Amino acid sequence: MNIFRLSGDMSHLFSIIVLLLRLRVARNAQGISVRSHELFLVVFITRYLDLFTTFYSLYNSVMKMVYIGSTAMIVYTIKFQEPIKSTYDKSQDAFLHWKFGAAPCFALAFLTHLIGSGISEFSLMELLWTFSIYLEAIAILPQLIVLQRYREVENLTGNYIFFMGAYRGLYILNWIYRANTEKNYRHHWVVYICGVIQTLLYADFF
Repeated sequence: MNIFRLSGDMSHLFSIIVLLLRLRVARNAQGISVRSHELFLVVFITRYLDLFTTFYSLYNSVMKMVYIGSTAMIVYTIKFQEPIKSTYDKSQDAFLHWKFGAAPCFALAFLTHLIGSGISEFSLMELLWTFSIYLEAIAILPQLIVLQRYREVENLTGNYIFFMGAYRGLYILNWIYRANTEKNYRHHWVVYICGVIQTLLYADFF
């Protein structure tokens, strides 16, 4: 593992900690999109199905479980835990994330996988992995829309967006580093394109 990958993982983890801290300290969900985190939860579940099939390392497995568990906790806290639940404003968080987020990404992933692998080598695991890559690229959109509607961004919420953007930027550096140092490094152009799109969305926020 290189420094860019590790720094990216830590930025991602810290962004989640910052958001959980924001919910715990403020005791309200104003300015936070539960729909974004529902999408991220789907991203992590569909991407990390290999937890049940392949062991890479203890670090890898622990981080995957932390991402799934902490994101599920964010969704649960906002949707079911009082007094936070009562402060969540559905009218501000109105992006139709399943219809205009998850469904198009799944259709695109299906076409990408079908064209790339064909029917004979079709793999449900690979399809869901590709779907998670597309979905992660736009999963932050509901959150950005909510923040634009509120106009004023709290420091902790702004820090969450910053660390998420840093995570994506560091992962781009990780890909560049690995492409230049690993002889058998496998290029994933879908990952590259989606990573750049996601980074640009974060950059546009600032």
